[in-house]
Amino acid sequence: MHLWPLTVYAAIVGFLVIAMLGLSYVLGQRHEDRATGSPYESGILSEGSARVRFSPQFYLVAMLFVIFDLEAIFIFAWAIAVRETGWTGYAEVSLFIAVLLATLAYLWRTGALDWKHRNGRMLS
Repeated sequence: MHLWPLTVYAAIVGFLVIAMLGLSYVLGQRHEDRATGSPYESGILSEGSARVRFSPQFYLVAMLFVIFDLEAIFIFAWAIAVRETGWTGYAEVSLFIAVLLATLAYLWRTGALDWKHRNGRMLS
């Protein structure tokens, strides 16, 4: 096995990382102004605390979005290779979409997509 190119590459990358960190430490500016440690967002001074409490419903919707968004990538990959996969690939992607629809129906039925309580108030 010829691992010497990988070793040389790793050594060069390591040297470059150490050199950049060292140069930025030696040549970098140092100032201890009072405003240096304060947060600054596009010229707007921050107000209040950055620790805002979100409902778990926000995180649930985010996870569901990521899951169903990744499924779209798989379907897109199938669409690119549809001629090579033939009818077998069509049957597999049909089963895949059926499982997705069953999952979406289950989430809808269990109330995972509802943003209101039973009394009609919005979740917060």
